[in-house]
Amino acid sequence: MPVLDWLLDSDPALRWQVLRDLADAPPDIVAAERDRVATEGWGARLLALQGEDGQWEGGALFPARRATSGNSEEPKGQPWTATAYSLVNLHDFSVDPRSDKVRQAVAQVREHCRWEHAGQPFFSGEVEPCINGMTVALGAYFDQDVDGVVARLLGEQLEDGGWNCEVENGSVRSSFHTTIRVLEGLLAHERATGGSAESIATRRRGEEYLLERKLFRRKSSGAVVDPAWL
Repeated sequence: MPVLDWLLDSDPALRWQVLRDLADAPPDIVAAERDRVATEGWGARLLALQGEDGQWEGGALFPARRATSGNSEEPKGQPWTATAYSLVNLHDFSVDPRSDKVRQAVAQVREHCRWEHAGQPFFSGEVEPCINGMTVALGAYFDQDVDGVVARLLGEQLEDGGWNCEVENGSVRSSFHTTIRVLEGLLAHERATGGSAESIATRRRGEEYLLERKLFRRKSSGAVVDPAWL
């Protein structure tokens, strides 16, 4: 089977992007296929798993019921099936955020989902910049007001130019993982709203933090921070 045919013989979440990027399909064909993401296949199944409480698995970052001691079948404290990463998956499926089904699902999250940290509304964010960066990216994609979260992130940039979720525990150095999450959120918000002079300058300074370290090396020695990244 030709590779293009194999890719097209898949889920709408993949198929519409193959039609757009590889098959040069007309825009109306691409749009019609994208519409199917919310009604067929992976996207439809995930939307159907949203609970009556407006959440997935009863929690914002973690399922309401989760293992206290991990094993291969049920990892301890896994976040992958709760609300945040369910929205990440819908984002990655490129579901149309203007779809009625998607708008209704996101409205339920906005009205009912609260962060485990202190009960903050989902699109108000919480205290960890890695989580808030993800929240900003989701808010930008699903057309939700996350300006307050953006303002918080702008004020939390560390002296070296990045961000770190461990600041509340005394860390003064940035984390690659957290910084990337925040930059993804700021860029998504900038693309959706135009951003501000402050947010653009903050994002560029954060990008420079990564470039100075060649994305994965220590600035002091040039050594790879984590050999597992190679």
